[in-house]
Amino acid sequence: MFQLTRSVTWQALKGLQAKTADDRISDYFAADPQRFEKMSLRVGGLFLDYSKHQISDAVLDKLIELADHSALVQRRAQMFSGDIINVTEDRPVLHTALRNLGEGPLMVDGQDVMPEIQRTREQIRQFSEAVRSGEWTGFSGERIRDVVNIGIGGSDLGPNMACRALLKQRHPELNFHFVSNVDGAHIQKVLSRLDPATTLFIVSTKTFSTQETLLNAKTARRWFVERAGPDADVGAHFIAASTNRKAAMEFGIREENVFEFWAWVGGRYSMWSSIGLPIALAIGFEGFMAMLEGAYAMDQHFLTAPTAANMPVLMALIGIWYINFQGAETQAIVPYDQALHQLPAFLQQLDMESNGKSVDIFGRPVDYTTGPIVWGQTGSNGQHAFFQLLHQGTRYVPIDFIASLKPEAGMEDHHFALLTNMLAQANAFMEGSAKGGELDPYSCPGNRPSSTLLLDELTPKNLGALIALYEHKVFVQGVIWNINSFDQWGVQLGKRIAGEISERLDAHSQDFDASTQGLLRLVRAQLPTRDLPSAPPTSRGNKRRKA
Repeated sequence: MFQLTRSVTWQALKGLQAKTADDRISDYFAADPQRFEKMSLRVGGLFLDYSKHQISDAVLDKLIELADHSALVQRRAQMFSGDIINVTEDRPVLHTALRNLGEGPLMVDGQDVMPEIQRTREQIRQFSEAVRSGEWTGFSGERIRDVVNIGIGGSDLGPNMACRALLKQRHPELNFHFVSNVDGAHIQKVLSRLDPATTLFIVSTKTFSTQETLLNAKTARRWFVERAGPDADVGAHFIAASTNRKAAMEFGIREENVFEFWAWVGGRYSMWSSIGLPIALAIGFEGFMAMLEGAYAMDQHFLTAPTAANMPVLMALIGIWYINFQGAETQAIVPYDQALHQLPAFLQQLDMESNGKSVDIFGRPVDYTTGPIVWGQTGSNGQHAFFQLLHQGTRYVPIDFIASLKPEAGMEDHHFALLTNMLAQANAFMEGSAKGGELDPYSCPGNRPSSTLLLDELTPKNLGALIALYEHKVFVQGVIWNINSFDQWGVQLGKRIAGEISERLDAHSQDFDASTQGLLRLVRAQLPTRDLPSAPPTSRGNKRRKA
């Protein structure tokens, strides 16, 4: 039985870590003037500089060997061809099919899924064009002016991030709002400034059973009926993106306004499906397709580029070096572009929900660290918040700096200052403030690693490529760690217990621990009546398939 930590390559990397522990990144540059050229790579409109890492040539060679000796080639082929690689849920993983622009079929269980995907794309095109043109009107005959996406997790973070990132391309007469938190203050704040006659709600939920989303959707529908009147056409204002057409129709959504996607689309990978409908409404269907084109181009690079020149693979291997051999517990994402301020939150879910696992695909406990804690915010704000700890603290935190090169017209001075701040920080993290090799107690020691990712311009196509890049990076790490990056049993556990607590609020609370019982008494004391919504069925995720 193969054991990762006992492999020859893994042991060699451990030896190299001890051998290079005192190496300084700046010395690598002094020894090799061509290091930047050797350790940078362009794919389409994305440029990656990975030269500012504490990675010698020997370490990089062994990391590449680690990938080559893993199941990467096989698992990658299986993912793109529709084989079952989500082994605990017995599903293929085909978010890549959603942006597939090739001509050939893609067979899943003997059926070509591409015609279904293309039909849904056409449905998105027709609907988005009707809303954007004003052809689609509400019950009063007025055009839609506000779009509210109600979802949580992958049904919120992806489209929310993309719509904010591409704000400059947004339709000038449409405003977009995203409601995810079950805290009533969230939806109340959004609804308080809307007109029901000109508002469209998108209920985004894979199974149409997510408690937070359904509660917010019911609140929105109640608000709509109360203000528009009982005779107002609810169907003109509510649509759904869901795999559960029947439940959506029972909610009151017209069958033709249920935008389908499929069980083989994971929530955090779903923005390429009908969950991305808000993106198509915001930037137009052509812009949405440009995002898919960028992601497809990254897919093709990931499939065909050799390991040593494969951008997602290299990023994954760099992460493994720090997580497994340097003791780094976290990964910072710092976009130097205000439009990308939601990107750290999106990547946080992508990475931590995918690779936050402690057993391998066979259900055996692993004896090595897996996914890091992913966090961050935009620069230059981060410089005045957490950079102090990164420069002089005791934590070892690799950083991904991300920026777009093209400035907005009239903002060239601002953009130049933004980018020079980013370059200065990357340099400072590497060099530190030592002079003549001497460190006083208040100097910054330097030798802190970072990558720099530059987009030629923040366009839909380049954003699509950027997201696909991180998706594949996470996948590669999961393959090397031999874990399933596509289930989320921890999420399902919290949902199940929340349902049980809701169902037993008045009785049987003694089934819970003493702390939970005591807290439930405090909750009950604030409820004059038992008027909480019942929890949806929680059977999904309870049955596991053994690999």
